[in-house]
Amino acid sequence: MPRKHRTYDKDFHQEAVNLLLSSGRPLKRVAAELGVSANSLRSWRDRALGNGRATEAASAQPKGRSEAPIADAAGEIRRLQREVEYLRRQREILKKAMSILSEEPQSGMR
Repeated sequence: MPRKHRTYDKDFHQEAVNLLLSSGRPLKRVAAELGVSANSLRSWRDRALGNGRATEAASAQPKGRSEAPIADAAGEIRRLQREVEYLRRQREILKKAMSILSEEPQSGMR
Protein backbone atom coordinates (compact mmCIF):
# COMPACT_ATOMS: atom_id res chain seq x y z
CA MET A 1 0.00 0.00 0.00
CA PRO A 2 1.60 3.32 -1.03
CA ARG A 3 2.27 5.97 1.59
CA LYS A 4 0.22 9.12 1.54
CA HIS A 5 2.27 12.24 0.99
CA ARG A 6 1.11 14.85 3.47
CA THR A 7 1.34 18.47 2.48
CA TYR A 8 1.74 21.35 4.89
CA ASP A 9 1.01 24.99 4.20
CA LYS A 10 3.68 27.70 4.33
CA ASP A 11 2.46 28.94 7.71
CA PHE A 12 3.07 25.50 9.20
CA HIS A 13 6.56 25.43 7.65
CA GLN A 14 7.34 28.84 9.11
CA GLU A 15 6.03 27.99 12.58
CA ALA A 16 7.93 24.69 12.59
CA VAL A 17 11.19 26.45 11.64
CA ASN A 18 10.61 29.16 14.26
CA LEU A 19 10.00 26.49 16.91
CA LEU A 20 13.16 24.65 15.87
CA LEU A 21 15.31 27.79 15.99
CA SER A 22 13.92 29.18 19.22
CA SER A 23 13.72 25.95 21.22
CA GLY A 24 17.37 24.91 21.11
CA ARG A 25 16.24 21.28 20.87
CA PRO A 26 17.65 18.83 18.33
CA LEU A 27 16.06 18.83 14.90
CA LYS A 28 15.01 15.18 15.15
CA ARG A 29 13.21 15.75 18.45
CA VAL A 30 11.30 18.78 17.16
CA ALA A 31 10.37 16.87 13.98
CA ALA A 32 9.05 13.94 16.04
CA GLU A 33 7.03 16.29 18.25
CA LEU A 34 5.47 17.90 15.17
CA GLY A 35 4.88 14.58 13.43
CA VAL A 36 6.97 15.42 10.37
CA SER A 37 10.09 13.79 9.00
CA ALA A 38 13.46 15.17 10.04
CA ASN A 39 14.37 15.60 6.37
CA SER A 40 11.31 17.76 5.75
CA LEU A 41 12.04 19.98 8.73
CA ARG A 42 15.71 20.26 7.72
CA SER A 43 14.66 21.26 4.20
CA TRP A 44 12.23 23.88 5.53
CA ARG A 45 14.91 25.29 7.84
CA ASP A 46 17.47 25.49 5.05
CA ARG A 47 15.04 27.28 2.76
CA ALA A 48 14.03 29.71 5.49
CA LEU A 49 17.65 30.53 6.28
CA GLY A 50 18.56 30.93 2.63
CA ASN A 51 20.55 27.71 2.30
CA GLY A 52 18.18 26.21 -0.26
CA ARG A 53 18.00 26.94 -3.96
CA ALA A 54 17.48 30.62 -4.74
CA THR A 55 14.00 30.26 -6.24
CA GLU A 56 12.72 28.15 -3.36
CA ALA A 57 14.25 30.44 -0.77
CA ALA A 58 12.64 33.48 -2.34
CA SER A 59 9.20 31.87 -2.41
CA ALA A 60 9.43 30.37 1.10
CA GLN A 61 10.89 33.33 2.99
CA PRO A 62 9.25 33.70 6.38
CA LYS A 63 7.84 37.09 7.35
CA GLY A 64 10.24 37.51 10.29
CA ARG A 65 13.35 36.37 8.45
CA SER A 66 15.55 38.81 10.32
CA GLU A 67 14.63 37.08 13.62
CA ALA A 68 15.80 33.62 12.51
CA PRO A 69 19.56 34.24 12.75
CA ILE A 70 19.07 35.89 16.15
CA ALA A 71 17.11 32.90 17.46
CA ASP A 72 19.71 30.56 16.01
CA ALA A 73 22.51 32.53 17.68
CA ALA A 74 20.68 32.48 21.02
CA GLY A 75 20.29 28.71 20.76
CA GLU A 76 23.96 28.35 19.94
CA ILE A 77 24.91 30.49 22.95
CA ARG A 78 22.77 28.30 25.25
CA ARG A 79 24.34 25.15 23.82
CA LEU A 80 27.85 26.53 24.30
CA GLN A 81 27.07 27.59 27.87
CA ARG A 82 25.92 24.05 28.68
CA GLU A 83 29.07 22.67 27.09
CA VAL A 84 31.31 25.05 29.09
CA GLU A 85 29.63 23.99 32.34
CA TYR A 86 30.04 20.30 31.45
CA LEU A 87 33.72 20.80 30.63
CA ARG A 88 34.32 22.69 33.88
CA ARG A 89 32.84 19.80 35.86
CA GLN A 90 35.00 17.34 33.92
CA ARG A 91 38.11 19.41 34.60
CA GLU A 92 37.39 19.47 38.35
CA ILE A 93 36.93 15.70 38.37
CA LEU A 94 40.23 15.22 36.55
CA LYS A 95 42.02 17.58 38.95
CA LYS A 96 40.79 15.56 41.93
CA ALA A 97 41.74 12.28 40.26
CA MET A 98 45.25 13.56 39.48
CA SER A 99 45.62 14.76 43.06
CA ILE A 100 44.68 11.35 44.41
CA LEU A 101 46.82 9.42 41.93
CA SER A 102 49.91 11.60 42.39
CA GLU A 103 50.05 11.12 46.17
CA GLU A 104 52.76 8.88 47.57
CA PRO A 105 51.29 5.68 49.03
CA GLN A 106 51.23 5.63 52.82
CA SER A 107 53.68 3.32 54.56
CA GLY A 108 50.94 1.03 55.88
CA MET A 109 49.49 0.47 52.39
CA ARG A 110 52.48 -1.37 50.90
